[in-house]
Amino acid sequence: MSAAVFRRTRIKFCGFTRADDVAEAVALGIDAVGLILVPQSPRAVSLEAAVQLKGTVPPLVSSVVLLRNPDAALVHEVLRLIQPSLLQFHGEESADFCASFGHPYLKAIAMQNQTRPLAEIAAEYASAAALLLDGHAPGGLGGQGVAFDWQQATGTVALPIMLAGGIRPDNVAAAIAAARPFAVDVSSGIEAAPGRKDSGKMRDFVREVHRADQLS
Repeated sequence: MSAAVFRRTRIKFCGFTRADDVAEAVALGIDAVGLILVPQSPRAVSLEAAVQLKGTVPPLVSSVVLLRNPDAALVHEVLRLIQPSLLQFHGEESADFCASFGHPYLKAIAMQNQTRPLAEIAAEYASAAALLLDGHAPGGLGGQGVAFDWQQATGTVALPIMLAGGIRPDNVAAAIAAARPFAVDVSSGIEAAPGRKDSGKMRDFVREVHRADQLS
């Protein structure tokens, strides 16, 4: 009889603005650090600040830069200066645009009022490293703490699924049980204020993800 395979849900914390928060999150064993370069976001950082924050991310922890409907010049600048592990496109970017930079990327999908099958969306963005499902409406900003029906994330999809939107320490285990995502992504659910992470919430979130994995 073969041994059971342990399933580990990856963890991305997003919206960092302070190096101390990055260091604390990394010490908890998260997999990816997200930096937001969207001026409308309350967690936005400048290009210069993102360079400095990325410099605090140690080897083997991924760095992700979130962009929303950027022009190509900005993307090239991000790649040149920050050199993130992945880009995250959080707007209405086409698959051709996302793939045109020859760099691994995540494509965020607005799940509020979403009617297209995920399998169809995954086929369109086949070049993506993963689909990130967020709870906001099309055309809106992520990071609003809005959840969607996690059952929408079930089913056979050709890409890894990352779950975001309204996930907190008190519900992340239920989200994992419902959707069995490859990864979970959290921003507002681990904050004391926008862009300022809460030590206890970060610790509790990681603990609850590990607990959910042990039960799955």
